[in-house]
Amino acid sequence: MVASIRPLPAIGVPIKSLIPINGWDPVLSILQMQGGLPVVTVALNGAKNAGILVAQIFSLNSDGLQEKIVKYQNNLRDKVIGKSCKISSSR
Repeated sequence: MVASIRPLPAIGVPIKSLIPINGWDPVLSILQMQGGLPVVTVALNGAKNAGILVAQIFSLNSDGLQEKIVKYQNNLRDKVIGKSCKISSSR
């Protein structure tokens, strides 16, 4: 709804509910926004991804913020590589 009344970017964060459709209702309602009113959709219960996306958008005009995002992404990559090496060495 916010996308229809404000000229600002909107990010939809579907929340998993306790009803049997497991969050599909909010996902579909965000994805079915009418043409001309774009809404970015992140993962189910993806508030963390929404926050990172906002930081990435803001970093377009902030070198300092962009450096922090690159550092964060490099840290994630290093963690994955470390875990992969740990799994490989335990075989």
